[in-house]
Amino acid sequence: MDYQNWGPRDLAAPARTAPPEVPVERGMVLEDVQSGWVGAVTRVEKSGGMHVVALEDRRGKSRSFKLGFGFLLDGRPIRLMPPAPRAAAGRPGAGQPGGPGRTASGSVRVTGQRAQVAKASRIWVEGKHDAELVEKVWGDDLRVEGIVVEPLHGIDDLAAAVSEFRPGPERRLGVLVDHLVPDSKESRIAEAVMRSPGAAGNVLIVGHPYVDVWQAIRPSVLGIDRWPVVPRGQDWKTGILAAFGWPHETKEDIGLGWQKLLGAVRTYADLEASLLGRVEEVIDFLTVP
Repeated sequence: MDYQNWGPRDLAAPARTAPPEVPVERGMVLEDVQSGWVGAVTRVEKSGGMHVVALEDRRGKSRSFKLGFGFLLDGRPIRLMPPAPRAAAGRPGAGQPGGPGRTASGSVRVTGQRAQVAKASRIWVEGKHDAELVEKVWGDDLRVEGIVVEPLHGIDDLAAAVSEFRPGPERRLGVLVDHLVPDSKESRIAEAVMRSPGAAGNVLIVGHPYVDVWQAIRPSVLGIDRWPVVPRGQDWKTGILAAFGWPHETKEDIGLGWQKLLGAVRTYADLEASLLGRVEEVIDFLTVP
């Protein structure tokens, strides 16, 4: 990810005109001049009678700042104002991830460059839906890097798959696992894989805490307060679609339901930090020497 142009800047030189007033919008990428913190707007709220904006960085960490002066938008100083009326809000802007000059992951868009020939290194994810979500948000970046995402369709045989892959310094492997929490089946599989020959330094296994990658979509993006709770023993995806009142009886129903959910995702700001940080970690592992 290219953030090299987003560092702190010297604003000591006198300005000829006052910075423009810009209403804050969810997903807008801003820099706080004083601290150098860069992140996407995830929420705006009133605290102690003043508006406060939360900025989440590329690794999923969040800090809050008071609205007003002291922010940069696309490298230019602005006065950050309270949200515009609802009818005017939500329009794509130059500072938003996915807007002009930015990819859906928030990185600087590379133009005039062909996608690289695929490298030997790979990103493995658990299933087709995981792969489609990663492709939608990080696909532009991965094509520039020449990194391919492949679905595993489960990790029960991960050790054998890694052994067959034969990881090495020029053939690294990043694996994104669903529900990777302490003392789970997934965590035991990951630990066993990392003890296998050639894994140390060449394989990185990370995961998010969700039952399924569907839950990595922020509920607010779907117009709900929280994801429905599915009773134990019921298929999770079927239960979710049933709770939404959507068709859920067949595999085709599941696929169509996922496409509706995926269609609501526009940029990384629509995903939970627990997934964002892990995907960024894998990309860094595979692309940084």
